[in-house]
Amino acid sequence: MVKVLISDKLSPKAADIFRDRGVEVDTKVGLSEEELIAIIGDYDGLAIRSATKVTPQVLEAATNLKVVGRAGIGVDNVNIDAASAKGVVVMNTPHGNSITTAEHAIAMMFAAARQIPEANESTQAGKWEKSRFMGSELTAKTLGVIGCGNIGSIVVDRAQGLKMKVISFDPFLSPERAKDLGVEKVELDELLARADFITLHVPLTDQTKGIIDAKALAKTKKGVRIINCARGGLVVEADLKDALESGHVAGAASDVFEVEPAKDSVLFGAPNFVATPHLGASTAEAQENVALQVAEQLSDYLLTGAVTNALNMPSLTAEEFNKLEPYMALSQQLGSFAGQLTRTGLKAIKIDYEGSVASFNCRPLTQTIVASLLAPIMDSVNVVSAPIIARERNIDVSEAKHERDCDFQTLIRLTVTTEKGERSVAGTLFGGKRPRLVNIKGIEIEAELGKHMLYLTNEDTPGYIGALGMQLGEAGVNIATFHLGRTAPGQDAIALVELDSPLDAAQLDKVKQLPQTKQVVQLNF
Repeated sequence: MVKVLISDKLSPKAADIFRDRGVEVDTKVGLSEEELIAIIGDYDGLAIRSATKVTPQVLEAATNLKVVGRAGIGVDNVNIDAASAKGVVVMNTPHGNSITTAEHAIAMMFAAARQIPEANESTQAGKWEKSRFMGSELTAKTLGVIGCGNIGSIVVDRAQGLKMKVISFDPFLSPERAKDLGVEKVELDELLARADFITLHVPLTDQTKGIIDAKALAKTKKGVRIINCARGGLVVEADLKDALESGHVAGAASDVFEVEPAKDSVLFGAPNFVATPHLGASTAEAQENVALQVAEQLSDYLLTGAVTNALNMPSLTAEEFNKLEPYMALSQQLGSFAGQLTRTGLKAIKIDYEGSVASFNCRPLTQTIVASLLAPIMDSVNVVSAPIIARERNIDVSEAKHERDCDFQTLIRLTVTTEKGERSVAGTLFGGKRPRLVNIKGIEIEAELGKHMLYLTNEDTPGYIGALGMQLGEAGVNIATFHLGRTAPGQDAIALVELDSPLDAAQLDKVKQLPQTKQVVQLNF
């Protein structure tokens, strides 16, 4: 008998779905990590929300576990790398609470604009401080939306209903999609300068962490109001507190914090600051939607092998997965490499399959490439939702198969077209299972990607490699591997350097300042 554990509070209807489909289910809420470790070996599936932490230790004890299902979007509480190494599929329900989260952002905007929490407290204390609470209308104000994906686009729609002018910063928002949404696409600095209200709807990544810091706040107009119902860490809390205390920021509202549960925060007690305890998805409708969805997905996978909304594998049968697994690893690396280097709006993605790989069903590989390409900047994208997101944003995705002979037994080439031009990256499998990059922007190179990588482009001049090595040595960072390629002597060169540990911001800046350096990007795989 297939067994599933529900370890967080879900709608009772979720357990009914499991039972109706012949899956044995236990509900045990509030387990400590030690208690979960003691029993998890008995279960094939685990259904959670945000309270349960699926750590490497839990996964090590999960000898029969095949799938973890998160009722909701965020999977910060699941160690996906450890789950993947263990062969455990991780699923989420990315669309079940989008409306609820968007509505909460609008509610927080109203609360910050009209000082509702403070006015409520004052009035119930027997005061009648009508002149103290002078608010601001939303009508005709400019709302800056950072991140115009699934939730952000719903916020746009609701804000337009309030007669707000909406502008958006989102590198992956195509001009056509912006036109469909009725928003003006702008760069971040312009959004900061023009917006009366700023709301964030992006994932927490290396590129978005601290996107609203002291420098960003200094670019905003006096009296701006900041709303964050996305992820803690997008806003530097100490910098926001200073801006609130100085009066430059007229109000702020946050549903998320750098450390949660937020028992203490530098923002607590700041003037005109509204806080809620991560309530973005907390409505009866959303809770039931995601609970039913996760029960259906886990049942489908455990009973039939069907995969839906998986974060660490594409939708395909078990037999197909075994054949395609090494190619999917290569596809993930190609997409992630290109995605981490993409800084402007995507227009087209083209994938060419050459040699033996062309004889396979390449759709899962294409989905993996697109998902990995979008993941560095887009929230909750996975191999299932990636094609839909690309289509919604008018990103043309095409694939071509060439069973002709090529320089390698198998080759996958990814070509990305952005608003600023076109570039490509190609890879192969060594020994039939080890992914390698073999061409970047037309430059031949042979590189195996590690966890921490530096990607550099420079003028090919004597002494550059030595200066780079010396700079890394002074930083105390060890070089694991070093891969080079160039168009011709004295012209453009590319280096991919694997490091034992990542560089901090100051160390990275010193590398950028080396003579002849054109571009330096720190990559993580």
